[in-house]
Amino acid sequence: MKSMLVMIKRNIKLFFKDKGMFFTSLITPAILLVLYATFLGNVYRDSFTSNLPMAHLVSEEVIEGLVGGQLISSILAVSCVTVAFCSNFLMVQDKASGALKDFSVSPIKPSVLSVSYYFATLASTLIICLAAMALCLAYVMAVGWYMTALDVILLLFDVILLVLFGTALSSIVNFFLTSQGQISAVGTIVSSGYGFICGAYMPISSFGEGLRHIISFLPGTYGTALVRNHAMRGALEALADEGVPDIAIEELKDVLDCNLYFFGNRVEEPVMYLILGVAVVVLVAVYVIMNVMLKKKK
Repeated sequence: MKSMLVMIKRNIKLFFKDKGMFFTSLITPAILLVLYATFLGNVYRDSFTSNLPMAHLVSEEVIEGLVGGQLISSILAVSCVTVAFCSNFLMVQDKASGALKDFSVSPIKPSVLSVSYYFATLASTLIICLAAMALCLAYVMAVGWYMTALDVILLLFDVILLVLFGTALSSIVNFFLTSQGQISAVGTIVSSGYGFICGAYMPISSFGEGLRHIISFLPGTYGTALVRNHAMRGALEALADEGVPDIAIEELKDVLDCNLYFFGNRVEEPVMYLILGVAVVVLVAVYVIMNVMLKKKK
């Protein structure tokens, strides 16, 4: 346990000491918020006002609350995974510098070494993503606040669970990387592609049926749906209070991916949590096993 704590502390210090990795991870959510609010805000706003029945009777503040909820849910769903990849690049840098070889011949067990990288990445990513969540909540408060205390607590839990998932996924992917060039390539692919396959950039409901079925097998999809539900629940309830029919609100939830379907069957929130939780456990176990097998092979 002592050696694990030492390694975790060492990895966290090195991450925050590396200004390139740290500032890249830190400014990514802020940049996304500015870009989303600038370029996608009007798109979301026009979509709500043109598709909602009785939209002319809905107050502008409620529309802004819907737009803000959709924006921050997309940002947080993506950032929890992409920031984890940036934070976890320290493991690859240790390979490139030869530090990992020194650790492999030391008395430190492979399982301890692998878990220390995981928890160090987890801690670094959580710090950044919680700061991003605070920034997003401040934005929603400025444009239209309809979230309850329970919504905020559930959103916090969603972020933590998604960070656990993103850290486990990045640990497995980065296990196979050995150079700075590979780091850049993977970082670019993840940053540009993950938002699409998890439904953050474009709602899954807008994809073809075959692609929707494939994406429904991906755990990150359910993480996005959880974040979106808790970020937009208050604003959606405000729509009902302003006279929008329940059937129209349910259709809007389908369009926004608040409601997800697995081959036509609606997936409830507890099941979404179960899927994401099981995915985290399985990915962490696979990551540790991979490191143990590598040690035995050597």
